[in-house]
Amino acid sequence: MGIRFYRPLTPGTRQATVSDFSEITKTEPEKSLVTYKHSAKGRNNRGVITSRHRGGGHKRLYRIVDFRRDKRSIPAKVAAIEYDPNRNARIALLFYQDGEKRYILAPGGLTVGMTVIAGENAPFEVGNALPLGRIPLGTEVHNIELVPGKGGQIVRAAGGSAQVVAKEGDYVTLRLPSKEVRMVRKECYATIGKVGNADARNLQLGKAGRSRHRGRRPHVRGSVMNPVDHPHGGGEGRAPIGRSGPVTPWGKPALGVKTRNRKKQSNSLIVRRRNQG
Repeated sequence: MGIRFYRPLTPGTRQATVSDFSEITKTEPEKSLVTYKHSAKGRNNRGVITSRHRGGGHKRLYRIVDFRRDKRSIPAKVAAIEYDPNRNARIALLFYQDGEKRYILAPGGLTVGMTVIAGENAPFEVGNALPLGRIPLGTEVHNIELVPGKGGQIVRAAGGSAQVVAKEGDYVTLRLPSKEVRMVRKECYATIGKVGNADARNLQLGKAGRSRHRGRRPHVRGSVMNPVDHPHGGGEGRAPIGRSGPVTPWGKPALGVKTRNRKKQSNSLIVRRRNQG
């Protein structure tokens, strides 16, 4: 993937960068693998806003991605690399030997014509999925299961990868992209390689309109609101917060406060917490 820059003819194009989409080989999605995606616009079943700053944006079809990789020991040929509007990674269209078609996250280095396979005895090649217990130490993996058979839940963003650092008993220790070190059951499947489209993190939207196209509405700072709207609001000019620390619109501590449940069962599996900053 490369990055395209615009000539600075307008304020919007001066800062904006876009992907050159050079790795995309097919522009229309596979009809059998897409479904309607309802846009909730941040509302619940009563129409009340429960997640602010969402709404609008371009219509999308949801691509049904195979995170489970549960079609074992059947080779599949990579037929195309496609764009997915629902994530920053690319997706790969697989044609299995038995005729089935599926999408998977496209790892870096996966190209059209290559063959991938999932299973306990799969070779250690990019795009293949194996149980963590069968993957050699030092290998980069992505789309990792936390519960055997549930499907990959972590390390799915563009450019992301975790490293297998240790094995002991029934658990494999991974170093995640956040630098957190945690243990995962050795039966859990993971895909070898790094998620593709690593340059996604270097793109700049350049103007507010591109955020609106993604369904993101303007984020208004609490300090510019009135006291009735936000605890930070009110005062003359640029007033300070007026409290011991920043809070949410509902008065709960914000910005740097740990929110993870101290009684969470999986806390015992975390060897080293991610950097809290």
